[in-house]
Amino acid sequence: MKKFIFIILISIAQKGIAQDAMRLHEMGKNYMIEGDYSNAESLLNDAYKLDTNNIIFTKDLALCLYFEKEYKRGIKLLSQKIDSGVADDQTYQIAGTIYSANQQFVEAENLYLKAIKKFPGNGAFYNDLGELLSRQQKNQCIDFWERGIELDPTYARNYFNASKYYENLEPIWSIIYGEIYVNLDPLNPKSPEIKDILINSYKNYFSDFSNEKYLKEKNKFAQKVLSNLSKQNDIAREKGVTTSSLTMIRTKFILEWYQDKTEKYPFKLFDFHLKLLREGFFESYNQWLFGSSENLTAFQNWTQLHNQEYGEFMQYFKAYPYKPAKDEFYH
Repeated sequence: MKKFIFIILISIAQKGIAQDAMRLHEMGKNYMIEGDYSNAESLLNDAYKLDTNNIIFTKDLALCLYFEKEYKRGIKLLSQKIDSGVADDQTYQIAGTIYSANQQFVEAENLYLKAIKKFPGNGAFYNDLGELLSRQQKNQCIDFWERGIELDPTYARNYFNASKYYENLEPIWSIIYGEIYVNLDPLNPKSPEIKDILINSYKNYFSDFSNEKYLKEKNKFAQKVLSNLSKQNDIAREKGVTTSSLTMIRTKFILEWYQDKTEKYPFKLFDFHLKLLREGFFESYNQWLFGSSENLTAFQNWTQLHNQEYGEFMQYFKAYPYKPAKDEFYH
């Protein structure tokens, strides 16, 4: 009987400790959100000491140490979890961020490679490693961004970086990756930057009507895209590269893409274009995609003149967003 009572008392004590730890952790997080990192660290550290096995407590304390630029302490804390094999993906991400902030690039790269091996389908690690390599001006960055696109096609950031990378190298890939990015993350503050790149990449492509880009392209999917796009040279030559002309060019491109009887390449982005055409929303979509970058005032005037049409498009766009497929990586 005494043993039973002792077990109950231990259980009650443990429950009380757990509740205290949660309360301290929540208070510490609130201080961290407010930017009071000193008080946040004190409370988060107390919570961690009460339950050192709680991975959430560990991550939040390490994140607070990162904000305080206490990089060595943060890494020491996270390394214990990583080395013991209990770390989740966020643990690796925080550790990588701290290594990078402390300019420990070799350690960060090794950590991301380890994370990729443990979480091969997590696009964030490919993106973070790519950004780390880009920061060091290493061209291998694109290999990791594209590998992330291939394995985790719904993770947007890899498209953002790949689009920027190809802007002045291969406009067609800058266009494809950029358009996918703004569809996946349309409300991100960086989306306007990619919309600028999109229209500029079309201008770069149509600046040369000799089709040399098409002739030099070795990728078969890109060959087919460029071959169909080159058929619209006359429109670009006559009307220039504007939102209006791009709507015409891209409409003809999509119609010819699906009429083409040569080798087929399933591609959800082009399926999305075709659906928008059939629903009567393709002009509004192209205005949304290019209009504000070409001429913000003209875009605002267009949306006012086509208020109902544009409103219906936005409702459709939110209800039926573009979703990439995992088996459609062609680069």
